[in-house]
Amino acid sequence: MGKNLVIVESPTKAKTIGRFLGSKHYHIESSYGHIRDLPKSKMGVDIKKDFAPTYVVPKDSQKTIIKLKKLAKDAEIIYFATDEDREGEAIAWHLTEIIQPEKSKIKRIVFHEITKEAIEEALKTPRNIDPHLVNAQQARRVLDRLVGYELSPFLWRKVARGLSAGRVQSVAVRLIVEREREIQAFKAQEFWTIEAVFEKEGVSPAISTKLFSRNGEKIDKLAIENEKQAHEILSALEGAKYRVASVTRREVKRSPLPPFTTSTLQQEANRKLGYSAKKTMRLAQQLYEGVELGSQGSLGLITYMRTDSLNLSNKFLTEARGYLEKTFGNNYVLPEPRMYKAKSRLAQEAHEAIRPTEVVNDMAAVQQYLAPDQFKLYMLIWNRAVASQMPQAIMDSTTIDINTDNDAHTFRATGSIVTFDGFLKVYPDSVKENQLPDVKEHDSVTAKEIKPVQHFTEPPARYSEAGLVKALEEDDIGRPSTYASIISTILDRGYVMRDEKRLKPSDIGMLVNDLLVEHFPTIVDFKFTAHMEDDLDEVAQGQKEWVPVIKEFYGPFKENLMHKDKTLTKKELTEEATEHICEKCGRPMIIKMGRFGKFLACTGYPECKNTKPLGDDGTPQQPKVTDEKCPTCGKPLAVKRGRFGEFFGCTGYPECKFIKNIEKKTGVTCPQCNKGDIVEKRSRRGRIFYSCNRYPECKFALWSKPTGEKCPESGDLLVYAAKGKVRCSSKECKFEKTVDA
Repeated sequence: MGKNLVIVESPTKAKTIGRFLGSKHYHIESSYGHIRDLPKSKMGVDIKKDFAPTYVVPKDSQKTIIKLKKLAKDAEIIYFATDEDREGEAIAWHLTEIIQPEKSKIKRIVFHEITKEAIEEALKTPRNIDPHLVNAQQARRVLDRLVGYELSPFLWRKVARGLSAGRVQSVAVRLIVEREREIQAFKAQEFWTIEAVFEKEGVSPAISTKLFSRNGEKIDKLAIENEKQAHEILSALEGAKYRVASVTRREVKRSPLPPFTTSTLQQEANRKLGYSAKKTMRLAQQLYEGVELGSQGSLGLITYMRTDSLNLSNKFLTEARGYLEKTFGNNYVLPEPRMYKAKSRLAQEAHEAIRPTEVVNDMAAVQQYLAPDQFKLYMLIWNRAVASQMPQAIMDSTTIDINTDNDAHTFRATGSIVTFDGFLKVYPDSVKENQLPDVKEHDSVTAKEIKPVQHFTEPPARYSEAGLVKALEEDDIGRPSTYASIISTILDRGYVMRDEKRLKPSDIGMLVNDLLVEHFPTIVDFKFTAHMEDDLDEVAQGQKEWVPVIKEFYGPFKENLMHKDKTLTKKELTEEATEHICEKCGRPMIIKMGRFGKFLACTGYPECKNTKPLGDDGTPQQPKVTDEKCPTCGKPLAVKRGRFGEFFGCTGYPECKFIKNIEKKTGVTCPQCNKGDIVEKRSRRGRIFYSCNRYPECKFALWSKPTGEKCPESGDLLVYAAKGKVRCSSKECKFEKTVDA
């Protein structure tokens, strides 16, 4: 009797499953991901034959196929154990198409955690490969291929070579561009607040307040418009006496957040850990497939990480209750499990939220076996899931109103203290305690300080990765399993760049977006894209056929594309007239769009090849010639500007193409070698980082800009952080402080 063959898509997953099934009756093999796909060199979709895809097998998959075919031939049963989403279903289907085993041998098994119990249960309840899920994945692949292979050549012809367009990626770029336009159009508005510090003799601490109302009417945020109005209020307060008008105390309860779904994990890992969506999903995949835990061997530490569900298994709920009771006591145990309802009506990809497979695998049990980044993400998942089954945190909230003696002005102070930490014991959040003194109604207080403070309204912030994921989810664009690849793609294509951990559109990104919005509005329409996702979901549920869905989209799209290809010219899309005159030939100069942004060019091209870079304000920048000579031709070097900022270039260009980076020094000496300077650099992906300029002799590097000061606790460099703070650059040190304004 031959062995049963279990095929998964990952060697790590194969190793973990092999631990549970053993080698006596099972042979576990990996397909190493997709075994075949659409060709890279051509569209691979036959439009005339109902969009039939043509799949090819990459060369590096040939050996794997030969091995799988041989094992399948001798196997009693073939279990396709790829991931339980559409992608996994498609991989299983492709494998059957290539291996072509006897139909009686084919069994499809799914599980949302790689544990002994889950694998054994899956083997007891095999099913057939779901053609609806396969069709939904195939439809998405064909749809994206049609858009990419039809629209990208158009962009090459009309804008610049090397450009490409994606169906969902273009909508994500539109979100980022529209936010940038909001920022550019924003005009700051001045407003003032009146802030006061009161004291009661013999009582501490002091009471920090803001003017809350005048003559019984609440003061709106922008009500005090200028310094004159602020000083008029100060004049009215001269000589006033103050008393406590009211003290209001109430109990406030805070509930824990639900366990993670794919999108909320990506958002929180970005906010709390600084991880990109791509990095988060890569680490989560490792934790799901299995990590070596010493003598225990390879274990899957989390459940499947592509999910919209908020369900938690009874097994987990029982384990969590027992753990909390044993570790923290009865006060931290709920009388009944807390259940959550998924917000998405399309929650379907898996049956559980992301959670640890075993609650006993806490920090003490796993830290020594995990890489630092793996450990941080695992504990984020562990803490969030366990905290979801803990009691509410309880806070005493106090509001103190202080009135002038004539009741014309009211100052208000609010404070709160945590009286029972509840879930915060496991999942601490940004709870700011503010202890107010014990004062009573009618108590007299003294104003120690009353001052006007000037403020300005701030523009909306650029999207962080977390913010973009949230926006994509809210607009029903793409699916959580695609967010990481969407963000990665628009960064790789140069349509978007990271600027201080925020996403900023490039010039070429804005141009391509504007072109699509004006001439291909359907492609970047939020509602249309969401509707298309709904159609794909209905295909997955067997409620729609995939070919009519593609046909309904492609007909109008192709017709419009052919019309625009005939009527639009590259000149009208990428050139803009200016008043500047070329100093070399006297012809007018125009603003042109290149692969890496806008520049000023002579209309006499190709006879005159004079070009000038444009500054951030859109004005031409004269290259600054330096005293340094080009080592190649001996001509002076000049400061020029490219995709990633300024650099040294030879004035003999285009005959001499020598370039050299310009060091952007931070003024901080390298703490590792004490010789070099910390300078700003860019990675191959365009991300800014800071490292020693003596590289490769010294390999010290930071992702955040150093302040030059050292941490009072660890002695490591302090670096700038978000929200006006600085923090220690050491991952082990938690020191953080707010920078004085």
